Amino acid sequence: MTRKRVLSGIQPTHDSFHLGNYLGALKQWVDLQEEHDAFYCVVDLHALTIETEPALLRKRILASAAQLLALGVDPDKCTLFLQSHVPAHNQLGWIMECLAGFGEASRMTQFKDKSQKTGTDRTVVGLFTYPMLQAADILLYQADLVPVGEDQRQHIELTRDLAGRFNSRYGQAFQLPDAYILKSGAKINDLQEPTSKMSKSANSMQGVIELMDTPEINVKKIKSAMTDTGREVVFDEKEKPGISNLLTIHSALSGKKISDIEKEYEGKGYGDFKAGVAEVVVEVLRPIRQRALELLEDETYLLKILTGGALKARAVAEKTMANAYQNLGLVQ
Repeated sequence: MTRKRVLSGIQPTHDSFHLGNYLGALKQWVDLQEEHDAFYCVVDLHALTIETEPALLRKRILASAAQLLALGVDPDKCTLFLQSHVPAHNQLGWIMECLAGFGEASRMTQFKDKSQKTGTDRTVVGLFTYPMLQAADILLYQADLVPVGEDQRQHIELTRDLAGRFNSRYGQAFQLPDAYILKSGAKINDLQEPTSKMSKSANSMQGVIELMDTPEINVKKIKSAMTDTGREVVFDEKEKPGISNLLTIHSALSGKKISDIEKEYEGKGYGDFKAGVAEVVVEVLRPIRQRALELLEDETYLLKILTGGALKARAVAEKTMANAYQNLGLVQ
């Protein structure tokens, strides 16, 4: 039986992924590569919508690749590559821009949200056309499934619309992908604002557990996490959002049921509980950080993996482009 093809990407916009990235998506990337033909991409071209100093961007791209490998993304089981190493992303992105309507692009929530915050004069055109490049990322590899959170469903719908439009106008060239809505695993919130999702765009990084932080920093962040009134370690998202968030983190990383953790800390205070959560987090993240640092020390080896992945990705992408160009009537 042919394995279904999966395509997913992540932006290298920070020095480190955080715990929410890992438990919300990347852990499932590792699982999906076992049963699927998986293509995983560091979408470095998308990162250009944010102005970044070149040396810092390069560092973050390599750090992203190293962390993916350290988390268990296996180049022997999947195709891991950098978006910019495959020129066809830009080529197909332009075709998608020529298929998309202005109104369609204007309705994309990411552009609406960001342009409202900064004003249209300060919003780069790349943010407006971002969804068309994202559609190209997916369609190039004839992906069957795209693992996304519920908030990304709109992007998959646009991708399907553009692919269907091309196929009906010019002839079959693209597989229509389906959204693979990631299992609603652990919902990890900010340690300082436990009613808000843990996010790279948080006001302060004090509430964000980063994979590349030292164990000491993460212990300090957990011990200073916002807690609630009372002393009981019980799961109650409404009355005890801080403790509930820490229970979720403990459970997601230790594999223990929340009810069992509650029993373990019955009669004990928040201090003991936070120390226990910190121990679990450090135990899981320490080897990941260590492996990522080792990979970054050996840049030649890291680049060899990414170059090998790009070769495999290009072979698939160029075949798609040749077919699309032919259908469009472009002379080859």
